Amino acid sequence: MAAPASATSLDGSSFDGAGIDGPVYLDVVHAAQAAPGWFDRAVSAYSGYGLAVFAALMVYGWWRARGRGDQDWAVRALAAPVLTVLAFLVSAALKLQVRELRPCQSLRVVTLEACPAAGDWSFPSNHATIAAAAAVALWFVSARLGLVASVCALAMAASRVWVGAHYPHDVAAGLAVGAAVAVSLGLLVRGFAPALAGLIPGPVRTFALGPAREASA
Repeated sequence: MAAPASATSLDGSSFDGAGIDGPVYLDVVHAAQAAPGWFDRAVSAYSGYGLAVFAALMVYGWWRARGRGDQDWAVRALAAPVLTVLAFLVSAALKLQVRELRPCQSLRVVTLEACPAAGDWSFPSNHATIAAAAAVALWFVSARLGLVASVCALAMAASRVWVGAHYPHDVAAGLAVGAAVAVSLGLLVRGFAPALAGLIPGPVRTFALGPAREASA
């Protein structure tokens, strides 16, 4: 087992998170090194490019809502990427405050993903934050889409540890941040959806939200 490096080895103001769950991280990384190559390649591909899955789910959710003419529903669908971006910004701000070294920098361990350069902080995981925010935002659009996205979000969080990019506590914090931001803002969007729809100019509203559904007689 690699010995933790000093937190001051790269930056005297950096935080070394190895003492929190470094041994668990090392167990996962060593398991990845012993796993079949095809499995590691699949996990690495999902870890690197899997966020596209959430974008596809958002587009599908918006298209369904627009096609049904439920403009409140369509507003929630259009808000999903906005909530996700806002959650990412919160995560990025936390990174700059905590300044936690990447585990591959602290523990000097070989990982599936190339070790980022100094200054690319670890806590919280942006990937996990984005995935969780997208999943929660999609729950406001469709329970089915939310469930699928939630499974994908957990898989994304696990993959970031498997490839060696983050400690377990990094991805746990990312999931929590993403979910918290999306829940709080998603509730606001749901409550003010009619007013938000009304702020969109007519022709743009018809394209973005679909033709308004006729009220029942």
